[in-house]
Amino acid sequence: MRRLTVRNEDWPLKEPFVISRMVQETCDVVTVEIAEDGFLGRGEAERPETYVGETFAPPPVQPVAAEIEALRTEIESGLDRLALAERFSAGAARNAVDCALWDLEAKRSGQALWELAGLSGPLQPVRTVFTISLGEPEAMAAAAQSASHLPRLKLKLGRPEGDMERVAAVRAAVLEAELIADANTGWTPEQVADYLPRLADMGVLLLEQPLPPGGDAALAEMERSVPVAADESCHTRADLASLLGLYDYVNIKLDKAGGLTEALLLADAAETRGFGIMVGCNLGTSLAMAPAVVVAQKARFVDLDGPLLLARDREPGLRFDVGTVYPPEAHLWG
Repeated sequence: MRRLTVRNEDWPLKEPFVISRMVQETCDVVTVEIAEDGFLGRGEAERPETYVGETFAPPPVQPVAAEIEALRTEIESGLDRLALAERFSAGAARNAVDCALWDLEAKRSGQALWELAGLSGPLQPVRTVFTISLGEPEAMAAAAQSASHLPRLKLKLGRPEGDMERVAAVRAAVLEAELIADANTGWTPEQVADYLPRLADMGVLLLEQPLPPGGDAALAEMERSVPVAADESCHTRADLASLLGLYDYVNIKLDKAGGLTEALLLADAAETRGFGIMVGCNLGTSLAMAPAVVVAQKARFVDLDGPLLLARDREPGLRFDVGTVYPPEAHLWG
């Protein structure tokens, strides 16, 4: 018989993580363990109810651990990944359980992750961005300079004023780094139209979610001199039809999609519709990032730097080396 364990965990950050609509002072996650027949599967997801300093709040959510506990009997009675999608809505709770079931399946079957996921070959290392928190231009430039040994940086933007000065300061500090900009829904359509060619001139490769979900129709009328990725506007396959003509990429996050199962299906559906693939993350330890490395095999842009922002990571964790993240070892996940 299965045994389910659910825990809330708090992981300290090196420093507060700042984006346009919130400040996070800790990395707060829920971990799930499913034990069966001597094997143990694990998954991790962020607890969104612990955000602080928000300027607009997400819809009210049941605490993630409580949402999982409500289905304890079904999970311990053998609920599989396909049935899980019928019982949980997409989101962090389903992600934690789904990833634990993937881990359990890999360990019980002895199959490699790439085989279980239907990929064409073994998992390969991928290049991840390193995120620079939103701040004054000088502070962001200094942070970028400290990370100048890393090949690709992501800049958090989205304030009413000063964002182009922030990008310009970073670009002057790190002439060789590849840059991605993330406005986290913080711009107006007029700003987007003004900023896109300026970002292109500064060599920015990708812009994430400049406008709020539901307000992004204005992108259809713009010449996108920098490709634009949907993040907050894209959670699952159900969102793709509404994004056609507006976005060039979709940012797939397991906490949004509700696990690796839906994330892989979303990646395939997005490619079929002509979208490029980005894989992103919320804050989390290596246990949260490990399943996303599977989806990252399909991605042009990868943002799995969560553990690098922590004061300490789970041990043993993923291996990071000069902007490259390596596939998980079985003792971590899979």
